[in-house]
Amino acid sequence: MSTAGETLGDLTKRQLENLCGAVGIDPDDPSRLLGDVLGAARDRPLAGPPAWPSDIADDATPVEFSVQVNDGGDRHLRILAETLPADPSPTANLRAAKDLVAALAERYDLPLDRLRAVEDLFSPDEPQGRFSWWFSFIFDAAGRPKFKVYFNPDVRGRDRAEELVEEAFARLGLDGAHLTVSDYALRRPADRLTFFALDLDRSPQSRVKVYVSQHDAGVAEVQHAASAAPGIDQGQVGDFCRLLAPGTERFTGRPLVSSYSFVQGDREKPSNYSLYLPLRDYVPDDSVARERVRRHLRERRVDPAMLDEVIGALTDRDLASQAGLLAHVSLRLSPDQTGTTVYASSEAYGGTKN
Repeated sequence: MSTAGETLGDLTKRQLENLCGAVGIDPDDPSRLLGDVLGAARDRPLAGPPAWPSDIADDATPVEFSVQVNDGGDRHLRILAETLPADPSPTANLRAAKDLVAALAERYDLPLDRLRAVEDLFSPDEPQGRFSWWFSFIFDAAGRPKFKVYFNPDVRGRDRAEELVEEAFARLGLDGAHLTVSDYALRRPADRLTFFALDLDRSPQSRVKVYVSQHDAGVAEVQHAASAAPGIDQGQVGDFCRLLAPGTERFTGRPLVSSYSFVQGDREKPSNYSLYLPLRDYVPDDSVARERVRRHLRERRVDPAMLDEVIGALTDRDLASQAGLLAHVSLRLSPDQTGTTVYASSEAYGGTKN
């Protein structure tokens, strides 16, 4: 959908405005926040290469869109992004992320007490890994944003990831949470901590989240991971995997990712569990991905026309030409509510590169 001379900011703003129309919210605040988080990358022409090999998307686009839909149909738009300075580097990127936090906290009166409690853990002088901090903005039905920061557990080296996450949980008063994660999701050498994340709001439902990539896992492993969350039907996890990736015994491509959310009052057991399935690795192309996601949405009592609105907001390319637009799909399970999130790539730099 890009045109000659178009910048990353031009394309992604247009895509975002289209998505705002699809979910029925005003695009002003989302567009402003998108511009803020893109930083210096916003004005970079798409005719040139990406400024930085961002791990947000397969083609190094530093932004990804998603639509979260609760069973029954309520929709929420979300942006995941990495902020980049004019001269990106691991150290400069971390500095830019901290500057963005400060600016957003002042504009939106964000509480930073929990972030301040752990930020030194995830802010070394020489950051390692694929990123340091990422951001997500989730918009309610009125277009108001909620904010979330993702930290990289590998930022001080992969061998220190568990140490950092355990200490972060302890500082936040969740001493038993790390043991739960270890017992249910970090049981094999192939299981790796991927993100540690914080909601930046004052709600009692403000979350501390941890994500575990479960490489070469099958349904049994992720169902066991799901069983850490009380009161959910872990069988839904298996149904979800079999519907979206039929015939897949083990997920040997990009891994399944398990996540746990801990809120006020939780100490050891999470309030909910989510499974993220990297759909693009388990379909021949996006036309197949579309049909599988439509079937899943129908089973969750969600109008599948929503999916086509999301796709149309981002691209008009032939879905059969490649996989990657529908990057992954998640199933969120809690005792009182379930939901699905569809993650879609901007494909600003052409989509999947492998």
